[in-house]
Parts: sequence; C-alpha cells; structure tokens
Amino acid sequence: MDISIILQGMMVGFSIAAPVGAIGLLCIQNTLSHGIKYGVICGLGAATADMLYGILVAVGMQSLATVMLSVRTPLSICGGLFLIYLGLRKFWAKPALQAARIDNKLLLGAYVSTFLLTLTNPTTILDFMALFTGLRIDVTGYTQGLNFVSGVFIGSAIWWLLLCGAVGIFRKRISTQIILWINYAAGVAICSFGGWALIKALV
Repeated sequence: MDISIILQGMMVGFSIAAPVGAIGLLCIQNTLSHGIKYGVICGLGAATADMLYGILVAVGMQSLATVMLSVRTPLSICGGLFLIYLGLRKFWAKPALQAARIDNKLLLGAYVSTFLLTLTNPTTILDFMALFTGLRIDVTGYTQGLNFVSGVFIGSAIWWLLLCGAVGIFRKRISTQIILWINYAAGVAICSFGGWALIKALV
C-alpha cells in the first residue's frame, strides 16, 4: 500500500467534490429534508462517480475518456433535464424538522440517482486530468492505480460527510419556515444549473 499515492488521491477527490455546485446543493437540501444519513448516501453516490472518473485517468484509459467526451452533448442534455426535474421536486418539497424514516429502497434510489447525475457530467474528467497533471501524480501499475482511486473515493466521501454533518447540526436549529425557503432557493438554483447545462450543450 502506497500511502503517498492514497493521500494524493484523497487530495484530488476532496478538491473535485468540494466546490458547491448542483450536487452539493442537492445533498444539502436532502440533508435538510430527510436527515444526515440520506444526504451522506447521496454524497457517496457522487463519490463513486468521481472514483470511476479517477480510474479512467489513473490507468490511462485515454480511448474510453475520449469516447466519454465525444458524447458529452447528449450526456449534458440528460444531466440538465434531470437537474431541472430534481430542482422542481425540491422546490415543492414539504419541509419537516424531524427526519422521516427512510427505507433501504429510498436510500438506494438516492445513491443511484446522484451517481448517475454526477456521471452525466463528463467535464469532471477534465478536472481530474488537470489536477492529475498539475500535481504531477505518477501512477504506474494496477496496484498504485487502485491506491489512487481508493484515495479519490475516500477524499470525496470525507467532503460529503463533513458537509452533510455540518448541515445536519444546523438543521436542528432552524424553523420549518426557513427550511421551506431553503427548499425554494435550492430548487431554483438546481433548475438554473440544469438550464445552464442545456444551454451549453445546445449552443
């Protein structure tokens, strides 16, 4: 086990996950509406997608990366439409101060939907390539590649745990009305991200 490679992977995973975009807003709103566990599961879905993109970069699968980027337009359209759908759902979501009991099917749905949403953003692989090159990470062989992508997942997961944990603590101190306004704001913002993705894909 190469600790330095794992740490470099963690740095990349954390850096990719940390900017609060559509996925971040989605996890924040889900944490406010359903509790920390639900928000973290959504974040782990995003972390898994980040890990898959990390695999493409780490093992040098340039041909597959090229294919992913060649279909970025249809992927972006699907992702944009999905974001608009989720934004509308979040806008009309009913707030609750107590997290409802969430069964395993709902948790699996949250994980899969966030995973697919993150995966439909092929520009993420460009961020990985930029960080991979900028940090001068030297990954050779499958063992180091596995260490690197494990670090990517851990780093990304740490960010989502920190974010959802902080929001979960904050959640206990706010009123239903404030959560309602947060739902409105998150819904509008997520729809805006979706609209922007569609505009970039079509123009």
